[in-house]
Amino acid sequence: MSSYVDFNQQVIDEFRANAGAVGGGFAGAPIVLLHHKGAKTGKERVTPVVYLPDGGRFVIFGSKAGADTNPDWYHNLLANPHTTIEVGPDTVEVNARVSEGEERERLWTKQKAAMPNFAEYERKTSRPIPVIVLEREG
Repeated sequence: MSSYVDFNQQVIDEFRANAGAVGGGFAGAPIVLLHHKGAKTGKERVTPVVYLPDGGRFVIFGSKAGADTNPDWYHNLLANPHTTIEVGPDTVEVNARVSEGEERERLWTKQKAAMPNFAEYERKTSRPIPVIVLEREG
């Protein structure tokens, strides 16, 4: 677990030092830093996630690289949908909601076309990968 946490912290530090730009496996990918409150603990957490821009919205995906379980941040957003994200140098207040039906299919198809590794994640798991829309407040 600590190597995962250390990796995320490195990405977070690089993101903040470079106004949202990161290298390595995330080079060129649109990234936000997702702030989320632990559903059970209430502890504040920050996780770097790839997003798909959709108009003024940010769409994130609970792929967890094709693991059989949803990422912890997904459960945290269900419990606490009002949150913030860091986008480039800005912090934005958002409300999270799970996308369903036609909207989900459209967004998921668009993401798989933009980043084909997401199609591979889908093949690796039997669970439906959650598609979460982050809508700006105000």
